[in-house]
Amino acid sequence: MNDELLGLPEPWPAPAKLNLCLHIVGRRDDGYHLLQSAMQLIDLCDELRFYKRPAGVIERVGDNSDIPAEADLIVRAARLLATRYEVFDGVGIEIHKRIPVQGGLGGGSSDAATVLVALNHLWRLDLKIEQLATVGLELGADVPFFVRGHSAWTEGVGERLTPVDFPEQVYLVIKPQSGVSTAAVFQDPELTRNSPLMTIRDLLAGGGRNDCAPVVRKRHAEIAEALDWLGEFGEARLTGTGACVFVGMPDDATARSAAARVPARWTGYVVRGLNRSPLLDRLAHEAA
Repeated sequence: MNDELLGLPEPWPAPAKLNLCLHIVGRRDDGYHLLQSAMQLIDLCDELRFYKRPAGVIERVGDNSDIPAEADLIVRAARLLATRYEVFDGVGIEIHKRIPVQGGLGGGSSDAATVLVALNHLWRLDLKIEQLATVGLELGADVPFFVRGHSAWTEGVGERLTPVDFPEQVYLVIKPQSGVSTAAVFQDPELTRNSPLMTIRDLLAGGGRNDCAPVVRKRHAEIAEALDWLGEFGEARLTGTGACVFVGMPDDATARSAAARVPARWTGYVVRGLNRSPLLDRLAHEAA
């Protein structure tokens, strides 16, 4: 196997995100929910590397995933980019997962975005960010957010993004063992679908909640327990449809002290909010 790297040896980061709030403000005729959400990047990152492969070969390197390669977003992203822009170069993609799967942290979407951004550079396609974001939307609603690489206020079905600088505070994130079906949450008849519209100013003034939280609490006792446990330290919130929950902390030392008390059946992460994606810094390093 040819394991010659494409580009510099440093890995390409794929950062996670937190939904600081998630409001469901309506529903389109096609069934898609209309959302308003504040999405902040965090410094918990997957890491990807890219290797040379023969023409036409696009594959995942290291088979440590439960997801079939054909369904893996990193493979799908590379193949979509190659097909759309008639690229015949091959690539092997290696991923080191740190972001928990099915946690509401956007790991799969971020991985796909990193593939698009990295291969745009490594394959010398010279596509603009908006072009990459358009390709990314075909892979998932959150992919354009990660492609653009800045924390944002999102609207519509997630495609309308306004960059925002949120306080880059420390968070304690907990991943319970429970998994959450996003489809089941959005189909639940008790889900709030008519929240009033908010502005960014409203959010920064302290507004916002997660409309999915009551439904997730009802359906998943373990996540409700994690929210209540975190509530000892502040306003605990659900990110996305879960399963991860989080709370803002005053500083790193306080967060780590609380993390040491997380019950052994859960996984705790001390993270910091970011407004600029480390993916953009990695790209600049590659291009220098």
